[in-house]
Amino acid sequence: MAKQVSVPEILGRKGGRKISMLTAYDFALACLVDRSGVDMVLVGDSLAMVGLGHKDSLGVGMEAMILLTGAVARAVERALVVGDMPFMSYQASSELAVLNAGRFLAEGGARAVKIEGGARVLPRIKAILAADIPVMGHIGLTPQSLARLGGFKVQGKTADAAKVLVEEAQILAEAGCFSIVLEAMPPHVAETITRAVPVPTIGIGAGPSCDGQVLVTQDILGLFERFTPKFVKRYAEIGHDIAAALSAFKAEVEDGSFPGEEHTYAMDDKELEKLKP
Repeated sequence: MAKQVSVPEILGRKGGRKISMLTAYDFALACLVDRSGVDMVLVGDSLAMVGLGHKDSLGVGMEAMILLTGAVARAVERALVVGDMPFMSYQASSELAVLNAGRFLAEGGARAVKIEGGARVLPRIKAILAADIPVMGHIGLTPQSLARLGGFKVQGKTADAAKVLVEEAQILAEAGCFSIVLEAMPPHVAETITRAVPVPTIGIGAGPSCDGQVLVTQDILGLFERFTPKFVKRYAEIGHDIAAALSAFKAEVEDGSFPGEEHTYAMDDKELEKLKP
């Protein structure tokens, strides 16, 4: 079994070899993601959209996240598994935040959790860290805050807004987050943040200067076609191949060519004789 990537190892990659992270929500795909050699696997609340068909990430709760984090953790042998704390799993109180974060580790098999937000969720983050649970921060476009942000909008487009993001990142780093996701912001802003904090930054739509990058696996494979964010690069169009394979199955069932003899089980001739009328 390969040596598993640890939180201290991710911290030590600041300014060094770039960090890679992809999402996974089930055992089969998580096996393939881990086999790719990426450093971290995020069980993201993007599951709500790409897995459950919701229009945003608010439609998935703790039970689903714990269930699927467990499936991913059982598949992953090398990468650091990070559980994404879903909407309303930490906002109400620090006690609730700690209990739910603990479930990701104890029940889900994750080794860290990710939380969206900066100063407004700092008490929750500190409480979770005090329970010896590693936390990955997430600022910029925070999908759980869509109602406040007014939709999926790029953040930090003005100098004042950019300064706030830098301050938020510094607050998270000082609190003890081992890395920070920077989502949907101008590259120069992400570069400034990356220079300003002593922990790795993981970009998604934040340009090339971050210490690492994360994307949704279904996006890069062409498995999710409802919409494609500007920051996504398609590395394959597997969705087309899957659709073709499914259509071929249907056609062979209808014309009788499937199943063939090679797909059936033999019966002893003597036993077969006994069945004859």
